[in-house]
Amino acid sequence: TPLCGIACQNIIAEVLKENNLPEGISCLINGNHEIGQLMTKDTRVPLISATGSTRMGKIVAQDVAARLGRSLLELGGNNAIIVTPDADIKMTVIGAVFGAVGTAGQRCTSTRRLIVHESMYDQVRDAVVSAYGQLRIGNPLDQNNHVGPLIDKDAVRMYNEALEKVTAQGGNILIEGGVLSGEGYESGCYVKPAIVEAANEMQIVQHETFAPILYLLKYSGGVENAIDQQNGVMQGLSSAIMTNNLREAERFLSAEGSDCGIANVNIGTSGAEIGGAFGGEKETGGGRESGSDAWKVYMRRQTNTINYTTKLPLAQGIKFDL
Repeated sequence: TPLCGIACQNIIAEVLKENNLPEGISCLINGNHEIGQLMTKDTRVPLISATGSTRMGKIVAQDVAARLGRSLLELGGNNAIIVTPDADIKMTVIGAVFGAVGTAGQRCTSTRRLIVHESMYDQVRDAVVSAYGQLRIGNPLDQNNHVGPLIDKDAVRMYNEALEKVTAQGGNILIEGGVLSGEGYESGCYVKPAIVEAANEMQIVQHETFAPILYLLKYSGGVENAIDQQNGVMQGLSSAIMTNNLREAERFLSAEGSDCGIANVNIGTSGAEIGGAFGGEKETGGGRESGSDAWKVYMRRQTNTINYTTKLPLAQGIKFDL
């Protein structure tokens, strides 16, 4: 939010001052999409790093590419956890619930889909539904609460529209959503996390809804069938598998496995990526923040050759007798 940006700018301003560095190293501009357009089209800005929706990223990429600039995009995610017959159920429930409802489902790496083997499906479904009954929704400054508000009324509208589409497309709502009202919920931005039984091919499942809606999907056969479902969306940010089977884990991490930029084993989709290269493939944009690769994107590369001799060596063995 704008206030978070101002707070971070104030922090770095103090750091720069304490180290006698120019304050202009970090600048903050708050504004709407028009400010973004000014930056993406300005040839004086060699690199644009953009975090947001896939729709926004495509606009940024086109504008920056039109002037042959560089862009680093970290866009949408439709993150899934695969649950195999060899999964630890307790660990699975903790990872799935935290991933789905943490930050009210408003993380890039929030868990959107839970792909469960048919032999474990009922057990996992019942355990996750039971866990949702223990969630506390309220002021995020109260550490006893698990779920805070959505960012604004537009986010609430998209949340409601997604639940309407779920019903229209044949999904089965296990935990009903809804907007909370009354004391403590005056903003109108507090919503109830929802759980839906669905199919991966549903249009609404293929789309990322930035809200606490978890889709339960079922698979049969080998883990390759679950991987096909996981990869069967346009986004490719974060992914996870819950299994104690080494072969399943290794297949998931192999070239035949997850096509996401982040792939975790026995950890959920959200939270384990701290310090690693953060970003994804496909419509997630291909960019990486943090990690060893990120700083290279912000650098201007230059190849230098210095001749310390008194002769000039020429390519291809060519000689000039001058």
